[in-house]
Formats: sequence, structure tokens, C-alpha cells
Amino acid sequence: MFDKNEVALTPPMGWNSYDYYNVGVKEAEVRANALYMAENLKPFGWEYVVIDAQWSDPNALAHIPESQYVHFSQFCLDEYARQIPAPVRFPSSAGGKGFRPLSDYVHSLGLKFGIHIMRGIPRFAAHNHLPILGEKKITADQIANPFSVSKWNGDMYGIDMTKEGAQDYYDSIFALYAEWGVDFVKVDDICNTNMYPHNPYSAEKEIEAIYKAIQKCGRKMVLSLSPGPAVIEKAWHLRKYANMWRITDDFWDEWRLLKAMFERCEVWQREVGEGCWPDCDMLPLGMIGKCFADERKTRFTFDEQRTMMTLWCIFKSPLMIGAELTKLDEETKRLLTNEEVLELLKNGARAEQVRRNDNECVWKSCAVESGILRQSQNDTSESMTIALFNLSDEAREISVTTEELNLPLKEYKIRDLWEKRDFDGKEKVAFSCSVPAHGSVLWRISGS
Repeated sequence: MFDKNEVALTPPMGWNSYDYYNVGVKEAEVRANALYMAENLKPFGWEYVVIDAQWSDPNALAHIPESQYVHFSQFCLDEYARQIPAPVRFPSSAGGKGFRPLSDYVHSLGLKFGIHIMRGIPRFAAHNHLPILGEKKITADQIANPFSVSKWNGDMYGIDMTKEGAQDYYDSIFALYAEWGVDFVKVDDICNTNMYPHNPYSAEKEIEAIYKAIQKCGRKMVLSLSPGPAVIEKAWHLRKYANMWRITDDFWDEWRLLKAMFERCEVWQREVGEGCWPDCDMLPLGMIGKCFADERKTRFTFDEQRTMMTLWCIFKSPLMIGAELTKLDEETKRLLTNEEVLELLKNGARAEQVRRNDNECVWKSCAVESGILRQSQNDTSESMTIALFNLSDEAREISVTTEELNLPLKEYKIRDLWEKRDFDGKEKVAFSCSVPAHGSVLWRISGS
């Protein structure tokens, strides 16, 4: 047994294949993105390489754009009803090797390896009464719950955790992932089972079963739950059993979705802590959408991209890049490698919203205790980071008073973390700035 929080003491940072490759990423593409991360992003804290959905389906993307998933596809399984990588897409997995060769490559770069799975057991396995690994001689149909299904993916039945052998199945798949060297598992259709709006947390017992399976398998893994919105009334349960949980449905490059995230972060701000990270979802930056029949540069303006990164970092959301890394432009790369901004993920504390209306929002975070943002030995306990957000469609002056921030009246120095420049110290009763439409500023305030 180990403390599940210790595998994610700070918000995980990495790359996920979904926003660019949809459900169709291939091994060579994963390797290329991993290599780019190792050579360009790893020094800034980026470390997870995560393969998203359908890696066991040899025919993934066959019905794009009419349908995202191949309905009733006979994806690749082993003799114990466990999904294995499709060799036609992941050649190194042939011969029963699974993801071990690919994870070994990722680990050789000093990075960590992750996969996506759907909650439950494959319908194909249940219909064909495939055996479950273990001594109980249980078959898949005996633990499958045909009345627990996904609203948007037809591959799986939920598992009835009251049935004998149910825990054995989850134990068996995570034992396999441990053999593969998996460090991160994103489990889908579990954080909010939106097929059942009157019981959106209906997979509660499966979350517990997965937690137990990770504990038993002997390998530490980050447990990430999707999709959202997560159920705030179950925050205690999420903190106990998971490391990350989505607080939104799939997030894409639309201003209305980004603006809505301010309310979601307000709701979840008290649940952020070591090993427990409410998740704002992936960063749709750079080039995305190729396998959705819409390859494009993100629709977010530069100011909107900076606003997204500012909110995610001061809130301390996990950061998962959705872009094709090998096509990152320099502007996007700079956005993802600003060490002064990213430092908030490690050393920012007790972030909270100061105020919000339809036009603007202000957040603050306590001073870091160590790290690159500490400017001198004269920094005081009143130091903090503040973010001013313009949520309106026109440039506007945004101000916040020292009283609102609970800072005593005295002189302060200001460090602009995005621009990496200091302002002259002056006596302050308020901090004010002209902020572009949909834009933001991120300042470190410390005693002068």
C-alpha cells in the first residue's frame, strides 16, 4: 500500500493524443511527440505522454466524420477479456508484448507513460463469456452490468461490483498495466456517468475498485477521472480515491467554454491540494483537430491562450497539451515554457477567486515558500500572485485594492510573470492595469 497522493504532489503536466489524433494515434506518432517533449519541454516540468481512447481498435477512425467510434468493433483482447494494443497501429506490441516496448522508450527519454481506458468490461467479452483471470472461474458475462453503459461510446458494460469476481477483473487489468510500465491511467465514463442524469456518480463503486486495483498491482499510477462536470457533492470521495477529476465536459478552443471555466474553478477552489487536482481538461493550443477532419491552429486568440494558461496555473489544474508537439510554433512554445508562470503549479498555495462578474475576474494565490519566484530575502509574508482577467469583449481597466487582497498598506514591488519584468516600487492602495479583451495579466506582488 502507498499514499495515492504521493504520485501527484503537484499537478501532472504532459501531452495527450486526443485533441490532434482523436481516437486514431499510432505508435510512430506517439514516439515523435515523446521525443519532442524530452528535447524541448521536459526541463520545464512536462513529463507525461498519454495515449487516449481506442488504442485496442485496429479500425479506429474508419467512420470519421460520420461517427467517432466504430460501433460493435471487435477490438483486440487477450484470453482474459483485457484490451491490448492493436498491432497494426502499435507494431512493437505484437507477440503479446503489449505497451511495454513503447513505455520503455518513453521511460528511456526520462518521461512517464500513460493510457486511456473506458470504465467497465468489453461488451464483446461479455457476449462471448470470456474468462476472467483468477481462481474463481468467473466469466465476463457474470460481472457485466448491461444496464450501465456509456452515453457516447458503445464498447463497454459497467461492472456490477456486488458480483463475485468483479474486483478480480479490475485487479487483472491493472496488473497488466503494471507489467507494461504504465504511470498514468485516464479512466473515462466514470467521473460523471452522464447517461444517468439523476445519478451522475453511479460509478462510485467502480472508482473504489480501480483505486484498490492500483494499490494491489504494485506500481504507482496517477488516476485521472473523466468526463466532467464532476459532482461537487462527491468531492470528499474524489479526494480519497483519485488524483485528478474533470470539472468540465470536453474543453475546446471556444471563448464561451473558457469563460465558463471561471465559474467551475470558483466552485472547486477549496478542493485543490497535494495529490488532489480538479482538472480543467486539456489545453487546445497549437495545431489540433487533424483526425476530426478539421486540422487547424487553435481558434483562441493569443490573449485568450494566455488567459487560459493563467487560470489553469493559478488554480493549479493539471496541464495536458492537446497539440501535435512536432508542429509547435515558437509563440506557443514560449507560452508553455514560461518557468515563472509554471512555478505556480509547484509553489502557489491557497488560490482563490477575489471577485467575478460578467466583465472581469480577479484571483489571488499565496506567496511561494521557495523557488524561482522569490525575488529577494526581503520578500514578506504578504507576498502573493494576482491575476486580473478581462471577460468582456472590449479592453478595460481592471483594478483590485490592497484591502480586497488583504495586503497591508505599504510599498510593493510588482513582477509581471508573463513579460518577466519588474515595476518600480510605489506606495499602493490598489493595483490597476488596462487589460485587452479576453486577456489577463499575472503579477507577483511582494514587499519592497
